[in-house]
Amino acid sequence: MNSIYIVVCIIFYFLFLSAISLHTGKNDTNESFFLGNKTSPWYIVSFGMIGTSLSGVTFISVPGWVESSQFSYMQMVFGYLLGYAFIGAVLMPLYYRLNLTSIYTYLSDRFGLASYKTGSIFFIISRTIGASFRLYIVARVLHLSVFQSWGVPFFLTVSITISLIWFYTFRGGIKTIIWTDTLQTFFMLLALALSVYLIGKDLGLNYASIFPFIIESDYSKIFFWEGDQHFLRRFFTGAFIAIVMTGLDQDMMQKNLSCRNIKDAQKNMMYFSLSLVIVNLLFLCLGALLYSIAGKYGISFSKPDDLFPAVVLSETLGYPLILIFILGLIAAAYSSADSALTSLTTSFCVDILEIDIKDSSSIIRRKYIHLLFSIIILVVILTLNAINDQSIISSIFSVAGYTYGPLLGLYFFGLFTSYNVNDKLVPYIAIIAPVLSYIIQTYYAVGFEILIVNALIVCLGLFVTKENKLLSAI
Repeated sequence: MNSIYIVVCIIFYFLFLSAISLHTGKNDTNESFFLGNKTSPWYIVSFGMIGTSLSGVTFISVPGWVESSQFSYMQMVFGYLLGYAFIGAVLMPLYYRLNLTSIYTYLSDRFGLASYKTGSIFFIISRTIGASFRLYIVARVLHLSVFQSWGVPFFLTVSITISLIWFYTFRGGIKTIIWTDTLQTFFMLLALALSVYLIGKDLGLNYASIFPFIIESDYSKIFFWEGDQHFLRRFFTGAFIAIVMTGLDQDMMQKNLSCRNIKDAQKNMMYFSLSLVIVNLLFLCLGALLYSIAGKYGISFSKPDDLFPAVVLSETLGYPLILIFILGLIAAAYSSADSALTSLTTSFCVDILEIDIKDSSSIIRRKYIHLLFSIIILVVILTLNAINDQSIISSIFSVAGYTYGPLLGLYFFGLFTSYNVNDKLVPYIAIIAPVLSYIIQTYYAVGFEILIVNALIVCLGLFVTKENKLLSAI
């Protein structure tokens, strides 16, 4: 297929996002950038969060994961429901009661300044790496499908991708993202549904026969009761991953904090979590169909993340699927990356620089920080391109176990104990815990649940170094 059509599709899509940005970014204030003036409708936030949570990684990596893991990923997805219930019942009421802009301000109130800074820094590290992973896979596909044939270096492909995201987010921030994410989630889900339909049609399947076909395939087993994929290991890991990657993540919580009140935010979380189960199941179904179609036509690919691009770009199923795939991939990637860029800017400005969001003179500093994180993500993506050799979604969960573990430990110790801690020792505990977790994982068969191990080490460290007096109230 002539790659110029793909580029034209990208340009029109970007112009559409820019139009939304110009409309929502008219009132360029810190209050609108960080919290959307707390006027976001809960149902818009809920729908948009689907795209943010899934990202281009789910679009590419989850279908490719099916061959090695079958549908065992659903065990983690079921665990997500427990995690989201905890967020809605415990964390969000706390954030609204304290009227937070950055959720890590809680750590300052509970433990002290060092804990607060530690939590924020670990989020910044976690989200920078996570956002880079998500954008890397999209930039790689765009490069292979379009820009490589033009002789464009990968560096320039990534730079263009990040520049587009920076352009439509640097003014409106979260106020813009609430609406662009809604649009992008729609396009991602449309691409998912059309991909399932077109591939199923080529396999001679209709709506009545497509799911029985998947169930009877070699890929559809969900529940496992032994080894690394044991149900209980995956279920509880999923619950804690949901808590840290949503409830303790400024990116995801910033959207919830832009709702009008706590009731709206909790409704958002409930409908979002249920929708996520259905969408993830559809992505796994897509994976089973992709492996079937690859086998039918003898389509080869080097690693699981290349499955979907390889099938689409082989042109076996026609040009419409290529455009649908590119549009869905970009929508999924941008909906995650744009909010990550905004939340990183928010956390650094509020938590590290401690700017007054009501001070209009700080807007220019906010814009410089926004640009700085764009450059940092560019550098991390180029590094990932040089060293990564495994499934991206597996990489994300592996990294999350180390970077989000200290956050999980800090919040759980703060929420479920009444002890004061030696605040000055918290940064050292947060650094030592991932190191010990790595040693444990090296010598023992510990998978994604290293997140829980990491958090427990932090809790143990906080308990050992606790101060004698107890808090009268949490």
